[in-house]
Amino acid sequence: MNSVNDCFELRNGVRIPCIGYGTWQTPDGETAVKSVRYAIENGYRHIDGAAVYGNEASVGQGIREGLDAAGVKREELFITSKVWNTDRGFEKTKKACEKSLRDFGLEYFDLYLIHWPANEVNCGKNWDAVNLDTWQAMIDLYKAGRVRAVGVSNFLPHHLESLMKTEVPPMVNQIECHPGLIRKETIDYCRKNDIIVEAWSPMGSGAMFRNETVKEISEKYEKSIAHICIRWCMQHGIIPLPKSVTPSRIKDNLNVFDFKLEQKDMEKIDRMELAGYSGNDPDTFHVF
Repeated sequence: MNSVNDCFELRNGVRIPCIGYGTWQTPDGETAVKSVRYAIENGYRHIDGAAVYGNEASVGQGIREGLDAAGVKREELFITSKVWNTDRGFEKTKKACEKSLRDFGLEYFDLYLIHWPANEVNCGKNWDAVNLDTWQAMIDLYKAGRVRAVGVSNFLPHHLESLMKTEVPPMVNQIECHPGLIRKETIDYCRKNDIIVEAWSPMGSGAMFRNETVKEISEKYEKSIAHICIRWCMQHGIIPLPKSVTPSRIKDNLNVFDFKLEQKDMEKIDRMELAGYSGNDPDTFHVF
């Protein structure tokens, strides 16, 4: 990937930009509006949101203001939202998507994801059926043109198995991924099955700024720690979703196309011990 305009292609031909702007933990209201607007003005064409973030209306306003300010069309943006755990199931998922579309002020999403898999802890032995029921709603939304692509978030291979056998298999899996946490088994499974991987929290929720290995490599390349984390994701063929509400950092996070990590440095990062992990395990996650 050589520029912010470069894209991956999903299995249905839809193009997804190689870097996105994340809105998790972005305060609702003016902060979200201004941050999203600034991101679009400065070149981001991929905005990642979710119902549970509690800021969809503000993000939507920021998108509209950003489109006007940047002089670009809606079709030039790639916008994602996600169905939360409380809305699993066929009918509830479809209603949740429609509510998110209203909150965003959009006619369609470019990508809609199941935010977390049902698992034995939160849904008992019936967890796989719950995921399938939710997924059927995703397929219906896709066929109806309410979303251009469908996928999942935080799914491990065993959560994906049944979904891969459906009429429209997942096209994207957004997972926690950063130096100090590379889910190799999940990433390998996704590659094998033509599923694009996205990385949430590519800086390990800030932990990488205190990591000596990443700091050492950043000094070698005379690049910021954020640059190293983002570039590491990209060189693994993973779409990073960096988040910031600081204008200078929002803009600077795109300055990752003028260098490349050497293979030995990629491998050094790959070998890092566990660091920056949120502790949220898809097999036990049960927050509602």
